[in-house]
Amino acid sequence: MFTLPTYRQPDFSAPRFSAAPDVRLSPAPCDGVAPDGYHATTIYPEFFKDQGRWLLAEESRMDCVAVVRDGQVTVTEFRHLKQGDPVVCGRSEDGSEGIFVDANAFLSDAAEQRETFSFRQGRSRETAYSRDYDQLYDLLRYEREHGNILWVMGPACSFDADARHAFAQLVHNGYVHGLMAGNALATHDLEAAYLSTALGQDIYTQRSMPNGHYHHIDTINAARRCGSIPAFVQEAKLQNGIMKACVDCGIPYVLVGSIRDDGPLPGVIADVYQGQDAMRALVRKATTVICMASALHTIATGNMTPAYRVIDHVVRPTFFYSVDISEFAVNKLRDRGSLSVRTIVTNVQDFIVNVQKGLGL
Repeated sequence: MFTLPTYRQPDFSAPRFSAAPDVRLSPAPCDGVAPDGYHATTIYPEFFKDQGRWLLAEESRMDCVAVVRDGQVTVTEFRHLKQGDPVVCGRSEDGSEGIFVDANAFLSDAAEQRETFSFRQGRSRETAYSRDYDQLYDLLRYEREHGNILWVMGPACSFDADARHAFAQLVHNGYVHGLMAGNALATHDLEAAYLSTALGQDIYTQRSMPNGHYHHIDTINAARRCGSIPAFVQEAKLQNGIMKACVDCGIPYVLVGSIRDDGPLPGVIADVYQGQDAMRALVRKATTVICMASALHTIATGNMTPAYRVIDHVVRPTFFYSVDISEFAVNKLRDRGSLSVRTIVTNVQDFIVNVQKGLGL
């Protein structure tokens, strides 16, 4: 049975905190620019002392700045700063400057007592993942009822018939509350539903079809003619797949493009900063994030996902999974140092099918 870890809030009545000064605030000198000595936020719970009270930044992300106004902390990207915004300044994070970063927020006693030396503490293709899967099944069952599950997917997730079916089952059974991807994931999934191929190969047999190299751009062109992905799903009478399941179930999705995209599909966000804002809107709701086979989208999502959420005034952890066949890809994100990042090195198509079967769908 899954139990949500309990957050142990610092004792702010302790002398080190009660004697600490209020945090120093300096006005932003102009739009989009922080004052000298600004404090850069992290993925951990952060508290700022203002008028004698320690205030928690309830919605945060790393590499941003904190603005304190009227007893409220707002964490914002540099580009969203407005001239005159009162920005937190200080580079000490131990409370001595009115800034406290709680990096040990969700550490268990077992984690604190871990042996200094032991074998196989890294995560690789040799790691045994049976326990990880069992813990994930329990987590997803809990989050379906009490949280928000956000999936980040690369195009490899759409290249296999069983994987597409498995993810659609996750959507229809309430295990998907949001989806983020690029143009390719949606294109090849829609191509599979429209022409039964992905990049011109049969979605099941992987056999290349005559003129198959046209299929993905034919799909994009047909979708653009319809004006939107939902309209394409309806007008082309698509019967299966990831995007159809999201459209049918009203699941919000954000597709952010790249310089290499074909088309792109209607609805793909071309402006990188509009895309980042749209992604962050979904990330703000997420309590569990599962990223699969998309290194760039995974790292981007990781950079904007804090290790905690505040739900009904309760601080709880955010669970973050990175799944990829490449050890480099998963370890790139793990290097962020977040306790909430769990990595699994495996084929993502097998991973999706395993999750579906493990949940009994």
